[in-house]
Formats: sequence, structure tokens, C-alpha cells
Amino acid sequence: MRAVMLMFDTLSRAYVSPYGSDAALTPNFARLAEHCCTFDRFYGGSMPCMPARRELHTGRYNFLHRSWGPLEPFDYSCFQALNAAGVYAHLITDHSHYWEDGGATYHNRYSSWEGFRGQEGDRWAPRDVVEGLPVHMSPLQKVKGPSPIQHEANKRRQPREEDMSTVRTVTAGLEFLSSHAQRDNWFVQIECFDPHEPFDVPQEYRAAAGLSDAPRLNWPAYGAVDVDAHVEELDECRREYAALVALCDAQLGRVLDAFDEYGLWEDTLLIVNTDHGFLLGEHGYLGKNFWPMHQEIIHTRFFLHVPGVDGGTRCSALCQTIDLAPTLLDWFGVDADVEMDGRSLLPVVRDGAAGHAYALFGAHGNHVCVTDGDYVYMRAAAREDNEPFVECTLMPTNIRGFFSREQLNSAELVTGGRFTNGWPYLKCRSRTYMNSYTFGSSLWDVRSGEECIEDAEIESRLLSALVEEMRRVEAPEEEFARLGLGV
Repeated sequence: MRAVMLMFDTLSRAYVSPYGSDAALTPNFARLAEHCCTFDRFYGGSMPCMPARRELHTGRYNFLHRSWGPLEPFDYSCFQALNAAGVYAHLITDHSHYWEDGGATYHNRYSSWEGFRGQEGDRWAPRDVVEGLPVHMSPLQKVKGPSPIQHEANKRRQPREEDMSTVRTVTAGLEFLSSHAQRDNWFVQIECFDPHEPFDVPQEYRAAAGLSDAPRLNWPAYGAVDVDAHVEELDECRREYAALVALCDAQLGRVLDAFDEYGLWEDTLLIVNTDHGFLLGEHGYLGKNFWPMHQEIIHTRFFLHVPGVDGGTRCSALCQTIDLAPTLLDWFGVDADVEMDGRSLLPVVRDGAAGHAYALFGAHGNHVCVTDGDYVYMRAAAREDNEPFVECTLMPTNIRGFFSREQLNSAELVTGGRFTNGWPYLKCRSRTYMNSYTFGSSLWDVRSGEECIEDAEIESRLLSALVEEMRRVEAPEEEFARLGLGV
């Protein structure tokens, strides 16, 4: 048995052709769909990057208990389980968050791994030699903090397309496929940071997207935006993103060529996925995380090739990132020794089995959302101070640092439960830069687009489902209180 996962970061479904879009040139995604089942109601769960990857490993929601953080000592990793069962699991990635404080335990769960440097603000090339940023940038461009300067330094080490870390990642993936095409019992995860911002891409792809001048807005600063006042700039930004999506499509084509060359379609599972999307002016925002989890962010594209099942099909079952760990375990015949929130997608594709009745999603400390695939209910904090709010951890780190002394002074060691697989853990007061209270709770019809509605019956049903699912996964009691759910 063999399996390949080709994962992109921040790939919006609105920019790939199998989902009815011509916003980017994506002939290889169309080619992919011919071999796969294309999922129409696939959702992320925990936002953003590393919380989503924790779901990928554990098959469980992360965001109700924990913010951005590493795999914990008590976590079950499906990739570690595959390795223990004799399946060689290899990670290839240019996602630099794996080597930051809040992500530094993921890569060692694989049998082996290799990483490529230079994405975003990866502290790689010395940045003290960079004198400044280009002066022609848009006021909507990210310029604050060390990351933009760091990126300018990193770009100097990647002058050609073949030097780009995404291209090098896929090249390494092709080398793995070449060396393992005649071998059995392996899994490889080829994980590209692109098309995550900044949208740096060779001019060939920019020209195809109608861009000729130097980039003005290819790293949008997260925030609210006056769409009417920035029509031209937002159009440029979307074109920069589309150009980078086209580069990703080209890299996908290289992987599809390898599947053709080595006959992998016959016996190798293929997953092509992403963690989340991005707002490029939709709903009046740029970015993710801070805002309500609109469809552009959380309703993701997903493709699954199961050998022996005809491609070119569509799936309307409600599925999520939490389903990938049980799918991989099922494919390799490995039994999980913990209860997962997700379920295998193999019966869904092979037999038309049902997906989830309801799915949860959100970011730690922001809205907690529930969907049945037709409607989304977003539950906001009941208090402006977003309290009470806690972290459940044995690894007190976040994205780029440690918990504060104040947080650790509040910590108490408590008895473990389902989330920690019975291990005791530290419960610490938490903090967040998000404030769902400002937006309030809301109900959305997502059957065709996304429309905010008022319907007491639907809202009541989804709220009941939200509470039931939170109870099932043993969300902290503080989370019920934070949302004003006196249950």
C-alpha cells in the first residue's frame, strides 16, 4: 500500500477550475479532477496553519482547547502510528512554521523529513544587510515587523524559479516517488507553503495574469478594507494571488506526470488538500483568523483518488480535515488506539457512505461555528472581555514564543480527559487578538454563496448541534461559559 499527500497552504477553492473558477490558470487541477473524487462540502476545522496540521495528525479538533501550538506529549499522531506499523512515512515541506516554537514537534513524528528554507519571514538569510523595502508599495501592503525585511533577504537566495522553495519541495517529492515507485508500504507528504502570502512568483506567471509592473500589493496586511476605495489595488492583489496559484498548478502537473510515468494511479492513494483559504477583499477584509470564518476561508477544496474507484466524480458529503488521519489509517489497515473526531473517507468514496451530520470549525478564542453543509451558525463570545478563556497544554509555547509569566502563574495541573487521552495537563488562562463579541452571533445560508439570514428554527437546531458536539469532544467548561452557553 502506498499513499501521497500533496498539500498546499491557503489555496482558495475560488481559484481552481474544478470548482467553476477561471480566476487562475489551473489546467492541472482540471486534469487532477479526472482521476479523483472532488469534494463539494469539505471544511477545515481548526484555524489557522499549525492548528490545522494538529488535526491532520490527531484526527481531532484542536481549536476548542488550544491555540497555535505544537503536538503535545499526549497527542496521537497517525504518522507516528504508521511508522510503528511498518509504513515508511516521509515529510517534505517548505512550511517554516514547523521550526518555530509553536510547531517544532510535528516533523519528528515521521520516519524522516526534509525541509526547504525561505518562505514568508523564515529567519534564513541575514536580514541586516537589507536597507529597506520598495517605496512603490500600496498602503494595504504588509510592511510592519521583521518578516517583510526578512523576506527581502530570503528572495536574494532564490533568483530563479528552480530556486524557489516550493519548486524545490516538489522536486524532492519527485525524487522520492522515483526511488519508491517499485517499493511498498510508504507514505509521502509533499507540503508546499504556497500560495500562502507573500505572493511572490516569477514574471512569466504574473504576465499570464495580466501583471507587468513591479508588485505593489502581494502581501496584504490583515485588516478591514474599503473595497470601493481600493478597487484597482485589490484587483492587482487578486491577480498576484492567481499568478501564484498558477505556479502551484504547474507543480501539481509535475506530480501528476510522475503518477502517469510510474503507474501510481493503479495502487496509490492520492490526497490533494489545503488547510484554509483567504479573504482578498471579500466581506470587506484582507486575511484570515481575525474575522468570522466566512466560506472563502473555511470551505476548502479537496481531491481524493482511491485506486479502483472511477475518477471524475463529485461528493456532496460533509467532510473535514479531521477525516484525513482515519482515512490514512484505514488505507494502510492500521487501527487507532484512540477515539478520533474524524472518520475514514474511503467508504464515502467507495460506497457513498454519509459524511458528518454536523461539522465544527473556528479559531481558538474566536467564534465557534457549526454547519450542516447548508447553513452555518457562528456563536460569538457572550462578554466583551472574552472570558473565561483557557489553554489546555503540556507544551506552553505559541507561534513564535513561550507563554507569558502571567499565563503560567495562572496554570493549574488538572486531571486529564478525552482531549489529552487521560494525561494530566496544565490549564492556563489564555489571551487572543480576536474578538468575536464585536461581530456577534450570526446565521448564514451557504447553499449558493453566503447570505446572512434570520430563522429562529434553523438557528435553534444548529445551536443544539453545536452544544452536543462540544459536549461530545469534551470542550472545556470555560468554553461553554465564554460563549454564554449555560449548559
